[in-house]
Amino acid sequence: MCKEIPKFVKWAGGKGQLLEQFKPLFPKKINRYLEPFVGSGAVFFYIIQEFKPKEIIISDINEELINAYEIVKTDVERLIVELKQHKEYHMVEGKKYYLTIRATNPNDLPDLERAARFIYLNKTCFNGLYRVNSKGKFNVPMGAYKNPDIVQEDKLRLVSELLKKVTIKVMSFEKVLNLAKKGDFIYFDPPYYPLKNKKSFTTYTKDSFMEKEQELLADVFKKLDKKGCSVMLSNSDTKFIKDLYPNYSINLVQATRMINCNGDKRGKINEVVVTNY
Repeated sequence: MCKEIPKFVKWAGGKGQLLEQFKPLFPKKINRYLEPFVGSGAVFFYIIQEFKPKEIIISDINEELINAYEIVKTDVERLIVELKQHKEYHMVEGKKYYLTIRATNPNDLPDLERAARFIYLNKTCFNGLYRVNSKGKFNVPMGAYKNPDIVQEDKLRLVSELLKKVTIKVMSFEKVLNLAKKGDFIYFDPPYYPLKNKKSFTTYTKDSFMEKEQELLADVFKKLDKKGCSVMLSNSDTKFIKDLYPNYSINLVQATRMINCNGDKRGKINEVVVTNY
């Protein structure tokens, strides 16, 4: 068994449940690691503890998420104090407090308060979703938690230590081409292509992630391969996705679908893992 995976946020499509299936698919050795869609960081936290790369760069286009990582890294004790205050108010005022914090414009807040807001909403919203509307405003309703685990002091301190030597960037995925070097390991966990009817949860930011973006990602994958990098990618088990990677190894893993308003439609589902090695 691997060490604890200290994710400090929930994230749609998080890979914690798949790590046992991923283990045989990882390279044997990792000296330099890049993850452009870091999300809750399950794979990153596994890699850093098990392989101990000499250099790590994690990134995401979601500014709220990356700011939270930065604050956990650099100012974890004051962040814990802020989260304790959120917890106290939430337990007294409940939904009224949640809606007040949700309506606050994060751009009007200092980075510390912005990170605390992000984590508070993540721990109290429905299913830990991060979803924004066309104006970029977070719009997920409150979840039905009696005592949400908002603070998680020990986990945040552990994450802070693990992040000390990690480079953290707000960055779109294609820019990894400017940073990657021969011999690097890059893992991609993008918003998944919809299984059918183009209905899928892809709104982590106000921009969508559909055919054009998936095709660009496949092109980046191929360029990294030509650079001599080891590349691994997760996505939905669809013909469209598999056709984008005809010359690479495609493995199937089984995930549990957790995000569906209809509980009967939650269950095991195949996902693909593409590797160039």
